[in-house]
Amino acid sequence: MPYTPGLHIISEFISTQQSLLTSSDSFRIFLDGLIASHSLCKVGEVYHDFDGGGFTAVVCLTESHISIHTWPEFELATFDVFLSNYQHVNDGKARDIYQSVLEFYNGTELQKNEIKR
Repeated sequence: MPYTPGLHIISEFISTQQSLLTSSDSFRIFLDGLIASHSLCKVGEVYHDFDGGGFTAVVCLTESHISIHTWPEFELATFDVFLSNYQHVNDGKARDIYQSVLEFYNGTELQKNEIKR
């Protein structure tokens, strides 16, 4: 199967779920479930909760990565997911993960870019 570029979704959204933007605990559990349900392979992760609220997280996958950064004081998050299409076309999984994250945060998309890379 010839390689086709993967899909990288980069977004910014607002959320009225301020408590979910404050700490990484709920997102970590949620994201682990998403990764498992899409049969992706996690190879590393870093989560950091900031004093006063907000967090950043990067999860490395054999397929590439997922990351988020939150600003609860502005009800804002930036999020990206990139899944390579090496051996499997993962574009649908990337879109589903993005949509699931928006739903988890009851998010309203401010901007979204889809890049084939």
